[in-house]
Amino acid sequence: MKISLIDQQANRVLQNEVICKIRDLINTRNLERGDKLPSERTMSEKFMVKRNHVREAIRKLEFYGMLKSVSQSGTILAIGLTGFNGMVDEIVSMDAPAFKELVETRISLELEMVGLAAARRSTADLEKIKNALEAFKVKMARGEDYLEEDLLFHLAIAKASKNSTMVSLMLLLTPPILSTYERETVCEGDEAKSEIKKHEDVYLAIKSGDSEQATEMMKKHFFKLSEYLKSRD
Repeated sequence: MKISLIDQQANRVLQNEVICKIRDLINTRNLERGDKLPSERTMSEKFMVKRNHVREAIRKLEFYGMLKSVSQSGTILAIGLTGFNGMVDEIVSMDAPAFKELVETRISLELEMVGLAAARRSTADLEKIKNALEAFKVKMARGEDYLEEDLLFHLAIAKASKNSTMVSLMLLLTPPILSTYERETVCEGDEAKSEIKKHEDVYLAIKSGDSEQATEMMKKHFFKLSEYLKSRD
């Protein structure tokens, strides 16, 4: 089920409000680079929002390199106040990305990741990719909604790339893609047998350690989606 545009906007507004409250708190306390922020619990009570809302805002600021979580220490300010304040202004003023923008970014990212996965994957990585593939195949063969299993397959590939930044990007892209995916249009005419084979070809190329083949198979996998995006120009 798609999340309504109203709900998406409300969540975005709330997240931006929490980010601004974190900014104001940092400025009020005159924190400097390397200084520790209050705990999530303390901030959730001070801001009068749920703790998970504070956690999501912190994760977003961590993604942009503005905050950093340190084991056993908590969250610290990773950059100076001038840069922090300027970047917060840019973040809260950004428009929510459109479906096309999200998917274009995902395709570009995955074509790079799959090549790295083929070169760097471990036996454990292959097992996780295979398990995700099998779950996808079951749902696809039964004619059931397979979108989440498909994305888990791609996330397993992302982790096999051994590039934590790319994994973070995939995790950032996945929720909005799930909530806005135009399945009825994008997936129209999909046949289980051919779709399963595309996924299997990607997996086999990664298993063989052939980065060029893995990239080529991923391009074929995304061909229909790429053509759909072109039709929206």
